[in-house]
Amino acid sequence: MNLHRWARVALMGGVLVSLSACGSGIASGDSGLFRRGGGAATIPSEDVLARRERAEAQRAALERAEGTKTNRSSFFDLFRNGTDPNTTVEVNKYLWVAAQDVLNFLPIESVDPFTGVIVTGFGTPPGGGRAYRATIYVQDPALDARSLKVALQSRGGGAVDAGTVRAVEDAILTRARQLRIQDSNL
Repeated sequence: MNLHRWARVALMGGVLVSLSACGSGIASGDSGLFRRGGGAATIPSEDVLARRERAEAQRAALERAEGTKTNRSSFFDLFRNGTDPNTTVEVNKYLWVAAQDVLNFLPIESVDPFTGVIVTGFGTPPGGGRAYRATIYVQDPALDARSLKVALQSRGGGAVDAGTVRAVEDAILTRARQLRIQDSNL
């Protein structure tokens, strides 16, 4: 029994030693220094310095974007739910539905309601002779012209006249306002 206990302690000690060896690197404080000539002096490698500066710049940009300081991660962070359950989608539902209503003659290729992007394939409007495709970007939850970006492309000529794009945007905004009025009359 005593031998069994010593074997478990030795095994746990070996596991701890091997895990502590995994902690070397930039995150654990090792600066990526290497020794020249076997002496005690250390000289930083230029590549390591460049990587460290990039990592610090990325961390600073992430902190600015999130508005919070990032904490060091640990092994136990793998088992925590890091997502915020209160995150909401920042897309105006009236603009989203109106864009699909107005451009219903275009086949939808991809839709992402979390980013607010609708990408369509080529289609010909009723009574028209040119085929168009559109990319619609609803970027704000407000029912406002600034929340809607539309990009049109024709099959033969490439870019479309700015007046045509503005007419499509106006039609989407008008339909979105109609949908909102219908919703408020319930």
